[in-house]
This record gives sequence, C-alpha cells and structure tokens, in this order.
Amino acid sequence: MHAPELDDMADTDDLIPMRLVVPSEFRPDVREERGSSSRGARNTTHAYRDSKTDVSDGMAATDIIDITARRAAQHRKETATAVKGRLMIAAMAAGATAAAAHSVMNNSDTTTTDTVLASDQSTLAAGAIAGSTDGMQVVTVASATEAVVHAEEITKAAAFAQERAEREARLQRPLFVMPTKGVFTSGFGYRWGVLHGGIDIANSIGTPIVAAADGVVIDVGPTAGYGAWVKLRHADGTVTLYGHVNTWTVSIGQRVWAGDQIATIGNRGNSTGPHCHFEVLLNGTDRIDPVGWLAKRGLSPGSYSP
Repeated sequence: MHAPELDDMADTDDLIPMRLVVPSEFRPDVREERGSSSRGARNTTHAYRDSKTDVSDGMAATDIIDITARRAAQHRKETATAVKGRLMIAAMAAGATAAAAHSVMNNSDTTTTDTVLASDQSTLAAGAIAGSTDGMQVVTVASATEAVVHAEEITKAAAFAQERAEREARLQRPLFVMPTKGVFTSGFGYRWGVLHGGIDIANSIGTPIVAAADGVVIDVGPTAGYGAWVKLRHADGTVTLYGHVNTWTVSIGQRVWAGDQIATIGNRGNSTGPHCHFEVLLNGTDRIDPVGWLAKRGLSPGSYSP
C-alpha cells in the first residue's frame, strides 16, 4: 500500500496510495457503538473478523477510511468534466444552428437550377433530368457542337480520305511507263546528216502523251523545230523531252507521276506526220538512245516500222 511504484497504472497523476476499506460484514455494529463508549472505542480501533480464513487474533488494529470524503472529491471532479462537456456540446450545437440558418437565408435569395453530374463538378448546359429520384435518372444534354463546326469537320474528313485514296493509288502505279501508244517509226541516230536525238512514235492527233517517270515540269510550250514540247526533270537528274505535241495539260514547276497525262500527239514544227518525238538526256545534256533506257526499265517501243 505504501509502494505506488508497484501499481500497474504507472502513468497516473494520482500518487496518493489507496487504502483498503473494511468490508461491511467485518464492520462493528453502529448500535453497539452508541450503547457503550468503551466498547465503541474498542470498535473504532479494532475490527471484528469472523472469517475462518482470518488467522489474526481479531484484535489487530485496522484503519477505518472515511470513503465519503474521497467519493465527494471524485464526484466534484466528474461534475466539472461533465459541465465542460455539456458546454462544448452546447457551443457546437449553437454553431451548427447558425450555419444552417445562414445557408437557408442564402439559398432563399439565390436559387440555381444547374444540373451537375455526381462524377463531375461542372454544370451541364441545358441539362434536363428525367426519371425517379429513387431509381435511375436520365440527363438530357444539348449538343455543344455547332452545325458549322460539324460541317467543317465532315469536309476535312472527306478531303483527307480523298487525298489518302489518291496517295495509295499512286503507290500502286508503275515507276516507268511508255510515253505514248503508237507505231515505232524512227530510231536514234543520224538521219539526213543530222543527229536524230530520240525516237518517234506515230499515232493520230490528240492521242494522250504521259510522263515516262515521276518528275517536275521544267519547260512547256512552243519552241523552234519541235513546234511545241514538254520537258520533265526526274529524281536522278535525267531529263525526258516530248516534242511535236499538239496541246499540253501541265505548267512549269508542276509535279507529275509516271503515267500522268502531260500532252497530246501533234504535228507541229519540223514533222513529217502526227507523232511523239521522245528524247532522254542524262544530267539534262547528254542525249542517249531511248530504246536502251526504256529496256533497262522493262519497256519497249515495239518493232521498228519505217
């Protein structure tokens, strides 16, 4: 009892040791205390024990602890704590009441009908809610996309699809094609003492002439001797020439692909009949036999028919 350090509640603030209280069955009878002062004196200093487990002589001094005073102190301590708790609860209730009143006053002044989804904090324009409040609700939202913007998107998508289709079609085209269809009437070499720097393919006026390979138009239109021509420069620097044309469908700087029509067969200039005069110039200056150039690319003008 005099060793508080042995108590399990080592972190308590109350370091006053607790003393045992005499059980009620071992306390002296109050009526006996009133009847005899001498006996009362003995009862106040000694406790009578009738338990068979008590091995004392029954005359051992036992302290009588007045538990009334201690309980009163504990009661006052609990009362103070309870009062503080009630004051705190009352303050919280008053604050909550004031906040609720403020919200009601503000809501009564400004009423909003905006529709807000549970998963988002942004309001929905022209959102109308239909359905039961206890079940599934359907929110009707007006489309934010204008008709003009939608039409523009459709136009761009169509243009992109067309461009892609044209690109895929070009990829399927051959890299090299014959410049025109007709009869091979004249070859490369000297003729009448003058170098004939190309080959002639005869056909009727207006027969299409196409680009022999991918290239860029570097010259087009009337010219001396050829009547009118079209010249293309290709990726490796080679230039192809198409002479005696009747009409042309390209302009300088235009990019063409192998097989694209560039002109039609004519009979302009120094010509003995409607035909296409086709030349191949390496590096744009050195004329070579077009038959060999075409043969390396898997093409042939056909049998020579003078």
